[in-house]
Amino acid sequence: MSNTYKSAGVDKEEGYKTVDKIKKAVGETHNSNVLNHLGSFGAFYEIGGYKNPVLVSGTDGVGTKLKVALDTKKYDSIGIDCFAMCANDILCHGAKPLFFLDYLACGKLDSEIAAEIVLGMVNACKDNNCALIGGETAEMPGMYQPGDYDVAGFCVGIVEKDQIIDGSKIKTGNKIIALPSSGFHSNGFSLVRKVFPNFEEEFEGKPLYETLLVPTRLYYKDIHKVLEEVNVSGIAHITGGGLYENVPRIIPEGLCASIDESKIRIPSVMLELEKRGGVKREEMHGTFNMGVGMVIVVDAEHAEKVLHLLDDAYEIGEITEGAEKIDLKF
Repeated sequence: MSNTYKSAGVDKEEGYKTVDKIKKAVGETHNSNVLNHLGSFGAFYEIGGYKNPVLVSGTDGVGTKLKVALDTKKYDSIGIDCFAMCANDILCHGAKPLFFLDYLACGKLDSEIAAEIVLGMVNACKDNNCALIGGETAEMPGMYQPGDYDVAGFCVGIVEKDQIIDGSKIKTGNKIIALPSSGFHSNGFSLVRKVFPNFEEEFEGKPLYETLLVPTRLYYKDIHKVLEEVNVSGIAHITGGGLYENVPRIIPEGLCASIDESKIRIPSVMLELEKRGGVKREEMHGTFNMGVGMVIVVDAEHAEKVLHLLDDAYEIGEITEGAEKIDLKF
């Protein structure tokens, strides 16, 4: 009996099935700027209508949140997470997402699972006026165990050069406004899984995994609604490292983001993790978003308008002078 690629663990036919299952849906994310279709060696995207365009890119994955999805066989939200983690990053600079590419690796490909993950990306792309123009599926027996999947993405956006937001305009007296997260998003799940080993346990009347797998919130519409009306000084996407690591990334030297922790609306599942795991509050804020998915910094005179534009946004602090870039007051 001769050896084949399939006998070595790679089933090309399953890969073809995956493409067949996603091809039509992926095509629905394309617009007139996309010049070719799924299956080419490279994807072409034409840029027009900008005076001095700057491309802004971001790449990320889903981390060990995938373990929750794989163990509970719930795959529909993971693609949304992957897209959101990339697209939310480029929003911090005022960019609009143009196109997205994904990378899906596994030990043994199941076209149904792969298609479900990618279709989550498709739905997220549609919600953000973004084209899913390419991707790669890699079946890697020996590197991954059967049933294991990993997923990553790459997003490119665009912004006029004179409209780039980088935090350099932040000044004392600016207000810090929080946009709520939808939960843990895609960060801190190594600690989540340690404290909550049983994803099937009941939490607030439903299986815990339903709360854990709520997808990362997409902020495109909210951020650009504000940008159309208000001059924004800075935006921070609160991901791994929480407020402690992400807010200082946009704060100029000599200034401090003074945040009142008592104003932060912490989700009940995070409070439960804190209590059950005996995790100190400071460690919680250094690991999770604690209910704050994005932070917007604006002049005090514009704060009320932002709060009016975004129904669920709320103020958590202001910019002061200081040697430390963040002061989270407990």
